[in-house]
Amino acid sequence: MLKGKRIGLGITASHCTYADVVPKIENLKQAGAQVVPIITPSVLHAATRFGTGEEWIKKIEEATGEKVVSSIVEAEPFGPKNPLDCMVIAPMTGNSISKFANAATDSAVLMAAKATLRNGTPVVIGISTNDGLGLNGQNVMKLLNAKNIYFIPFGQDDPVQKPTSLISDFSKMVETVHHAINKKQLQPILIQFFK
Repeated sequence: MLKGKRIGLGITASHCTYADVVPKIENLKQAGAQVVPIITPSVLHAATRFGTGEEWIKKIEEATGEKVVSSIVEAEPFGPKNPLDCMVIAPMTGNSISKFANAATDSAVLMAAKATLRNGTPVVIGISTNDGLGLNGQNVMKLLNAKNIYFIPFGQDDPVQKPTSLISDFSKMVETVHHAINKKQLQPILIQFFK
């Protein structure tokens, strides 16, 4: 399905979703892709109840067989010099969504995404934010309507306790990437989660 494709996997600071996302690297590889891991500074430096940056970097590098890209300087060549076939950002926090939607490039992940769009290749977003239906809703809508940006299907994960929260179904990552490379959005975009 993705044989010979070079996929960038950008990981931002939704620490609670790493246990769901990191195993999906194997799914991408089984589909034939080479996976290039790209991280934000918070992934590198944070120590949370979900693990330390050092622990997650080790798991990501072991899963991909590649060293993580963690600086803007390292990510800039993903433009015309060393392009990706597709860039996936999963999880993508509300903070990173806001910056991306407003063209602020302050991390390796956002630089790689910008470079990928500049090349005319797709960027796939796996949303994970507590305010996707709140203050960040306008940024989500802006990206939903942007050219060459695709979403892993998402929905509210806990509408009672977290009524503005949105999260992607990361099990649909490979299928979404395959569709995006073929310039199609996997449907339906909006899905229902059950707790």
